[in-house]
Amino acid sequence: MDHSPEPDAPILFFDSGLGGLSVLDPTRALLPTARFVYAADYAGLPYGKKTNEELAARVPALLGRLVERYQPRLAVIACNTASTIALPHVRAALDLPIVGTVPAIKPAAELTQTGAIGVLGTEATVRQPYVDDLSAKFASDKTVLRHGSPGLVTAAEAKLNGQPYDPAAIERAIAGLRNQPGGDAIDVIVLACTHFPLLAEELQAVAGPGVRLIDGAAGIARRIAYLTDGQRWPADPAPGIAVFTRSDDRPPPPLAALAPYGIGSIETI
Repeated sequence: MDHSPEPDAPILFFDSGLGGLSVLDPTRALLPTARFVYAADYAGLPYGKKTNEELAARVPALLGRLVERYQPRLAVIACNTASTIALPHVRAALDLPIVGTVPAIKPAAELTQTGAIGVLGTEATVRQPYVDDLSAKFASDKTVLRHGSPGLVTAAEAKLNGQPYDPAAIERAIAGLRNQPGGDAIDVIVLACTHFPLLAEELQAVAGPGVRLIDGAAGIARRIAYLTDGQRWPADPAPGIAVFTRSDDRPPPPLAALAPYGIGSIETI
């Protein structure tokens, strides 16, 4: 008996905001006819300011509602903070494949020539024991410096919405790494928040040409393609759905801002 999902069963991408679009993009390149739902928890943004306990309860509950509503074949937690804190709880609660997002410390350790790596994330991500474990496992002979930069999440959201943001947030983020002992030697910076690749051009300009910026989005897309290999997909592409949790002070972005990512409609829950 064929237990594979129906061709129209979507892939669910979940993030606190719009950062997960940086994961959606390479996934659409690999699976161009896949249906998808992009979910942003605007009522909970920013995750980097929440406690581990809050996220461990909030993320599985919200994903449970989304899975019930959209019946996806696979769910992607396209958020480093949510993944490093809530991934085990989500996998325990939901009966479908879950793909998480982790800081790209392993490839950074392979790329660095100076032995100094910067990890730029939210405050919640950079304090996680998970990051300690990745550093110990893959970069034990390197210098790994971390900096939490909530201002970059705000800037990325504003940029994608076509709104002004403080360019000093970019400079402060890079300075937060550079100004640590050994920071001058950094030649690879891990963008350990899916929002941050949306500011890659601006971050690169401040970091300078001698620094490589890397993130895990392409690897996540390959993982999604691997887990769905052999499954049936629709013959033709169709616009995706964006769904936002209701927030009194943060309305969903205009559809025009999301259209370049293949999104054709917006819903709220």
